[in-house]
Amino acid sequence: MYRLTVHDYFSSAHQLKGYQGKCEAMHGHNWKVEVDVQGVTLNDIGLLMDFHDLRRMLKEILERLDHVCLNEVEEFRESNPSSENVARHVYEGLGKKLPAGISVASVTVWESENARATYFK
Repeated sequence: MYRLTVHDYFSSAHQLKGYQGKCEAMHGHNWKVEVDVQGVTLNDIGLLMDFHDLRRMLKEILERLDHVCLNEVEEFRESNPSSENVARHVYEGLGKKLPAGISVASVTVWESENARATYFK
């Protein structure tokens, strides 16, 4: 099994409705998102996939989250845009973009240098 890892960043605001504390108010983060993909078979030049392609796929997902209020993004209208739910959203979106034979192993989202959430199946 081979595993590739890339990361990228985005900035956005959110609020956690129903949260008892400061995070219930609108606030912002500079988010870091790290994705791990995995597969068994390398292509004819010895790559699981091109890092450039994986970064592009991640960037396509994050562009919709950058410099917006996450609570107003369609995918988060029914659920809080928590770090956990952002990680799941990226995991599911990336899974739809990957070529056959490659799957998402995990997605980790940092909302600060010392707080992160990871989603995996």
